[in-house]
Amino acid sequence: MRSYFVPLSLAAATFLAVGCGENKPVLKDEDGLAAFSADSLGKNIEVLASDSFLGRMPFTKGEDLTIDFLQKKFAAVGLEPGNGDSYLQDVPLVNIKTTAAPDMQVNTAKGNFKLKGLEDYVIWTNKTDSVSLNNSDLVFAGYGVVAPEYNWNDYEGIDVKGKVVLVLVNDPGYNSGDSTLFKGKTMTYYGRWTYKFEEAARQGARGCLIIHNTQAASYPFAVVQNNWNGSRLRLDPRGKDEQHADVIGWISGPAANKLLTAAGYDSTLLAKADQRGFKAVPLNEQLTTSISVQADYNKSHNVIGKITGAKRPNEYIIYTAHWDHLGVGKADEKGDSIYNGAMDNASATAGLIEIARAFKSLPTPPERTIILLAVTAEEQGLLGSEYYAQNPIYPVAQTVANINMDVLNPFGKTADIIVVGRGQSDLEDYLQEAATKAGRHISYETHPEAGYYYRSDHFNFAKVGIPALYTERGIDVVGKGKEYGEQLDKEYNDQRYHRPADNYDAATWTMEGAIDDLQLLFQVGKRLAFETRLPEWKKGSEFKAIRDKSLAQPAQ
Repeated sequence: MRSYFVPLSLAAATFLAVGCGENKPVLKDEDGLAAFSADSLGKNIEVLASDSFLGRMPFTKGEDLTIDFLQKKFAAVGLEPGNGDSYLQDVPLVNIKTTAAPDMQVNTAKGNFKLKGLEDYVIWTNKTDSVSLNNSDLVFAGYGVVAPEYNWNDYEGIDVKGKVVLVLVNDPGYNSGDSTLFKGKTMTYYGRWTYKFEEAARQGARGCLIIHNTQAASYPFAVVQNNWNGSRLRLDPRGKDEQHADVIGWISGPAANKLLTAAGYDSTLLAKADQRGFKAVPLNEQLTTSISVQADYNKSHNVIGKITGAKRPNEYIIYTAHWDHLGVGKADEKGDSIYNGAMDNASATAGLIEIARAFKSLPTPPERTIILLAVTAEEQGLLGSEYYAQNPIYPVAQTVANINMDVLNPFGKTADIIVVGRGQSDLEDYLQEAATKAGRHISYETHPEAGYYYRSDHFNFAKVGIPALYTERGIDVVGKGKEYGEQLDKEYNDQRYHRPADNYDAATWTMEGAIDDLQLLFQVGKRLAFETRLPEWKKGSEFKAIRDKSLAQPAQ
C-alpha cells in the first residue's frame, strides 16, 4: 500500500480534482455540507437521551432500544449492513460484581494496622473468580513503567512475582518537571493507570496499587471511590490466554504515606522515582485482604453501517462514537436516577447519522469505503472499540484512519476546535487545513498531562496502528469569547458530566456548534475518501512503529 503514497501538500492541491477525465465531475469543498441538519441532529439526540432509553446501559432494555433505533436510522439513510448482512457485531462481555473485604491488614516489623476500604483504598479485580492477598509482600516500584524507548525500567533488578507493587500515577516527567523525561508534562500511555495494571501483570505481580494524586490523575479520589464494590464489564476472557494481577486498585495519598512511614521512609522515596536509574524498593510489609466475585456472561453489540467505496472499496475510513451511557443509578438531589447521557454521548452517536447523510448526498460516491461504527461499553473501559480492534471486520492494514467523536458542542458556534493528542498524526494537519478553509482554527488541549488521548475509543484503533483523530468542542465562542466557553465547560463538568442532569435541552441547544464541528470532521474524511495516500503517524508518536509493522505484513 505504500506504493501509492504522495506528499501531503500534493494531496491537498489535488483534492478538488476528483477525476482526470473530461466528463468527470469535480468535487467541490461545499459538496455534502448542505445535508447536515441541526433539526435532524437535535431530534435524534432527544430520542437517544430520552428517559424511555433508560440511560443506554449495555445488557438492559436501553441497549435493545438503542441498537434497534440505530439500525433503522442507518438503513433509512441508505447505509449497507457493515458486518456481512447484519448491522451488528456481537461483543461478548462479562459483568464482574465484586465485594471486597471491609479492610486490609498491614503487617510490618514495627507493628500491625488496618487500612479501611473505600476511605483509604479502592480495589477490584478483572478475574472471574474470587481472589485474595495473603501476607503478600509490598514493593514500591516507582511509576511501574518499562519503556525501552525512554531507557526506563522500574522493574529492573527485582522480582515481583506473587507480590504487590505500589506505584505512582502519571509519568516521571510530570512530577520531576524535567521536560527531557518521557514527554515532560504531557502524559504518555505509560502514565495511564490501565498501563500500570497491565505491566504489573506482565511482571507476575499478585497485586497493583496506584498512589492517588488529584493533579497527576486529573480527578479527585472521590471518582475512584465510585468503583468500590460495584459491577464492571470487561471483554469475555474465556478461551483467551490473558495476564491479570489478582487485585488492582488505588490507594489514597495519606494511606500511602502511612505505609511508607511504617516502612521507615517518607515522601522523599517517591521523589527518587523521578530520577533515572531508580531501583524498586521492598517495603518489608505484608498485605492481606480479599475480594469475592460474581461473574455473569452476556453479549452487547456494536452497530456498523457502510458506504462501499467506488474505486478502492478495500480501503476503509472509520468514524466512531459510543452509543452507551451509565443507565439507571443513584438519584441526584432532584430525585432523578436516569443517566441520560445527552451530550455524552447521544450527541456524537446522532452525529454519525449526519456524517452518513452527508456522504450519501455527494454527487460523486466516495472512492474509499466509509464505515460508521457506534460502539458499546465505552463507559466501562472502551470495551466495544477494544473488541472491534481485536476482532476487526475490516483489515487493520487497509484501514486508512479512524475519526472519533465523543461529546459534541450543542451550543453556539466556536472559532476553534480542540485537537486532543497534539503532534500524533497527519490527520491533525488535515483538520487544520479544513478549519482554515472554514474560517476557523484548531486549538490544543490545555491539560495534556491528563492523558485524554488515551481515554476515548480512538485509542484502541491507535493501539493497533491506525492513525486516529480525536477532537473536543472549542471554547472560543463566537461573539462571546474564551472566558464564556470556559464557563460552559465548567458548568458541564461540574453539573452534568456523568450525572442525571446530562439531558437534552431544546431551549438552549442550538446545535450550531455541533454542526460546524461535524462538517469539519466530514471534510477530513471526504478528503481521505478521494485521495490515494495514507496518512501517517508523526515522528515521535508511540504508535508509528506499530503502523509500520502492520503495513509491512503480507496482505491477507
